[in-house]
Amino acid sequence: MSTRRNFIKKTGLAGAALASSSSAFGATIITKKESVNHLLNETNTILGHGDYKYKLTKNWAQISSTRIPLLNCHEMVMDSKGRLIMIGDHPQNNILIFDKSGKLLDYWGTAYQGGHGLTIHDEGGEDMLYIADSGWALGKNNKMVKHNGRIAKTTVDGKVIFDIGHPVTIGVYKPGEHFCPTETAIGPNGDIYVADGYGQSRIIQYDLHGRYIRHWGGSDNPDPNYRLVSAHGVAIDYREKGNPMVVCTSRSQNCFKYFTLDGKYIKTINMPNMQVCRAVFDDDNLYAGVCWSQPKTDKTNWRDHTGFVTIMEGDKVVSNPGGTEPTYKDGELQKSFQIEEKPILHGHDVCIDEDKNVYICQWNANHSAPYKLERV
Repeated sequence: MSTRRNFIKKTGLAGAALASSSSAFGATIITKKESVNHLLNETNTILGHGDYKYKLTKNWAQISSTRIPLLNCHEMVMDSKGRLIMIGDHPQNNILIFDKSGKLLDYWGTAYQGGHGLTIHDEGGEDMLYIADSGWALGKNNKMVKHNGRIAKTTVDGKVIFDIGHPVTIGVYKPGEHFCPTETAIGPNGDIYVADGYGQSRIIQYDLHGRYIRHWGGSDNPDPNYRLVSAHGVAIDYREKGNPMVVCTSRSQNCFKYFTLDGKYIKTINMPNMQVCRAVFDDDNLYAGVCWSQPKTDKTNWRDHTGFVTIMEGDKVVSNPGGTEPTYKDGELQKSFQIEEKPILHGHDVCIDEDKNVYICQWNANHSAPYKLERV
């Protein structure tokens, strides 16, 4: 541990070399300064706080941006073989499969052009993928076009088991209400929880065969505990033994909201100034990408690069790689901000391996491939 601490001191952000550069793999990061654009050093940049510090590697993914083009890298999961499976929304490829060295092992799929959410679930010893196609797809004239989305259950090599379509077809949604799902989570009995993050901001619960059970939430819900505004993510928190909970992201409200498996409200965890994406659990920790934040002065918009990653022990934020150190006052979390160097542009999702390294998928990040944060 002392060696790690010495290494961290020697290679902190204060000593990171800055230079303008572009990547053969499409991972160019541009930071606006008054005089010149900067790129954080590829090998010396250390991000994070406390016991959660990481070395940033932007060119982890060994792919060619011309042969395997990327648009947005939305989410990533690890399968039972230790492979890292990523979903994106480029028309030429939706699923990319890497080993932990960053080598591309396989890629497939052109049917999920709104590819956004990716969940993996062990079903009888076989890995199954649950794909959330948000409906937002690259259309003519290089512009994003909003369609209605769907959920697909597939094998890891792309064989479709079944689809879950628009809830209007079963009388759950009204005609004209958009269904643009962004995420799924699988409960202990196989129930499927769908976050309609870009549609009605509802959580829709289905059984393991895709049959409707119930829904809750909504941006227009009169009960503030049940109101979800941009219900971007959904996950199951198994950390409390015998008491799994559904964790819903209310991204525009900067918080996570917890519910029972049948949709009863439990609590809210506020994340000031962090527009968080889905909760990702590993051991006792919760990890999440922060897609946007506001600066300490002035305002920014959703196109600007203002994201980072946040890490929690239990319900307490302990590290913000790419952001400022978390602080609490009288037990309340204070606002966190992106650091000036902008090493992470938009934290959309994270994946954690057995060595506690973090892989970051980003939206609107100059077509960059996933980054790796190596635990130090």
